[in-house]
Amino acid sequence: MKKFKSSRESRVAITELMLPSHSNFGGKVHGGHILNLMDQIAFACASKHSQSYCVTASVNRVDFLNPIEVGELATLKASINYTGKTSMVVGVRVESENVTTGEVKHCNSSYFTMVAKGKDGKNKTVPGLILKTKQDIRRFARSKERKQSAFKRDSKYESNNFKVNEYLEFLKGENVKMDFD
Repeated sequence: MKKFKSSRESRVAITELMLPSHSNFGGKVHGGHILNLMDQIAFACASKHSQSYCVTASVNRVDFLNPIEVGELATLKASINYTGKTSMVVGVRVESENVTTGEVKHCNSSYFTMVAKGKDGKNKTVPGLILKTKQDIRRFARSKERKQSAFKRDSKYESNNFKVNEYLEFLKGENVKMDFD
């Protein structure tokens, strides 16, 4: 296995026609269906990069920007944005295309942290990432910063570190009623 790979070596894309069976009660494509497709393409991209079975460790922020209509084509594109020792951040972009007008809409971008697994089921080292462009460096740095921010945020709100009095003012004006002893 290579020690380093470029993101181009593991990029993948899929396009699927959105059918009535994919729709929700509002007549739009169900978000859960799109999430399923996103997880599949993140798996394919991470597995291609690591040459291993991969599992989804986390998904960072999923914002549905535009709905996808039944009859449109949904295109999902994935590439490796960051590599750690055994994990990878896969950037996933979702676009829809109206086949009759040609209009393309950006519907969603999200970041999946995937972990490579060996045949023994233990985490496996992944190839590093070759950064060739300014865009590659930007994506890697953004993913690293997002990872560091998540760690700080998680440790800040651990129950043994959390100081309620520091947040009472912060919560004023929110749609809550504080009723505790």
